[in-house]
Formats: sequence, C-alpha cells, structure tokens
Amino acid sequence: MKLLLDSHAFIWAFSRPTELSTTVRQAIEDPSNDRFVSISSIWEITIKASIGKLAVPSNFTDAIQHLGAVPLQITIPHVKRLQTLPLHHRDPFDRLLIAQAIEEDLTIATRDRHFPAYGVPLLMA
Repeated sequence: MKLLLDSHAFIWAFSRPTELSTTVRQAIEDPSNDRFVSISSIWEITIKASIGKLAVPSNFTDAIQHLGAVPLQITIPHVKRLQTLPLHHRDPFDRLLIAQAIEEDLTIATRDRHFPAYGVPLLMA
C-alpha cells in the first residue's frame, strides 16, 4: 500500500500514536507499505504553529525520516487535478492532498469527514 498521511495523522504518528486507529498504526509500521507526507501538510503545520494554533516541536520534520516516510512534492499534475475536483471541501491543504492521492494512487490516512465524498481510498485514522 502507498499511504499518504493527512496532517493530523502525521502529527499523531510521531507525537501521540495511540490517537491513531489500530489499522493506521499497523499500516505505518508495516515495512511493505510506502509512507508519504505531503509538503502541503508540512506547510499547513508550519503555518498553524507560527500563528499559535498548533504546538509542535521545531524539528517536527525529522519525524518524516523517523517514520520511514518520503516527502511528497507538489507537482503540476497535482495542481491540474486540484482544478478538476468538485468543491466538497474548502480546505486548500486537504484538497491538495486529495489531488495528490488521486494522481499518485495513494491511500490517505485521515479522520476528515469530507474526504469520502471524493471517492479516494482512505484508512480512517
């Protein structure tokens, strides 16, 4: 499985893994799965931390490597897919994750209630 961690799933994976469902924890721990963290999520976390809406350690990006994940860059095909998505959800970071998942055939680990409307494969975090 190719697993894309939503921002909150990524944070929980390194700071409070018991917040994640057993299914997602097992998927993250399974060495046969590829794990990805979108640059979009890193950007979102950084913005929220800088305005005081979220507390994360300054070295939180080190958790990407610790989890054996790969940073997922934002590419032109992702942006083009984003332009075609229906507006089920207004969060720009989440919409970009959905576009990336569709383009890269990824399963998203999330608890967001809007994601199922897009028909993208999900593991509920």
